[in-house]
Amino acid sequence: MTKRNTQQRRHNILVQVNELGEVVVEKLAEQFQTSEVTIRKDLTSLEKSGLLLRRYGGAIALPKEIVSDEVDSKRKVAIAKAAASLINDHNRIIIDSGRTTAAMIPELANKRGLVVMTNAIKVASRLLALENEPTLLMTGGTWDPHSESFQGQVAENVLCSYDFDQLFIGADGIDVKRGTTTFNELVGLSQVMAEAAREVIVMVESDKIGRKIPNLELPWKIVTTLITDNGLADDKRKAIEACGVKLICAEIIQ
Repeated sequence: MTKRNTQQRRHNILVQVNELGEVVVEKLAEQFQTSEVTIRKDLTSLEKSGLLLRRYGGAIALPKEIVSDEVDSKRKVAIAKAAASLINDHNRIIIDSGRTTAAMIPELANKRGLVVMTNAIKVASRLLALENEPTLLMTGGTWDPHSESFQGQVAENVLCSYDFDQLFIGADGIDVKRGTTTFNELVGLSQVMAEAAREVIVMVESDKIGRKIPNLELPWKIVTTLITDNGLADDKRKAIEACGVKLICAEIIQ
């Protein structure tokens, strides 16, 4: 069984779970003409990726209250679409952890030949669900529960071994004079990511711009582009552009 067939089968299983609410191992094995052992492995993999829940003899869809927590806001979707429009086929990109960056994954479904490095399990699981099968690279490293991502020296060493076209990264806040800011004191990996990419693209909602957060993460001098929504005030827009950063304000679709 090839990797492509496995991913396609798992994608189809997930579609059925979400449509029917429940699937049975025996019926799936018959449908896909494979063994029940293989189907159980598929369901286990999908559960580990947070896409369904196992139950005896099969699996069920995630409860609605869990799914609703994961629904991306309209602002995040607008920013994600704008970010994805900057990616060409066959680009080598880094996607950092975060809900805003993860919202970009569905927008990559029609990109061909992508190579994607990430330090986030949630980002990786969404990438694995895409039918166009981008090449996935994981940093590994030390798990940080605050950012829900891998951090540390191991992750930094892995990144130093590669060269990327673009980095897509979020932020807890934006200091319009200094750059991106974060509550997390572990900023080393973000800086290594930026050094490994030719373009650094920050994705952040407009209400985070102007937040006063103590830890500077990426200074403006290494940021290429800031993508936000069209709720950004004019004075903040001018201040950011004066720092030499390309600013994209995505239109929110109601």
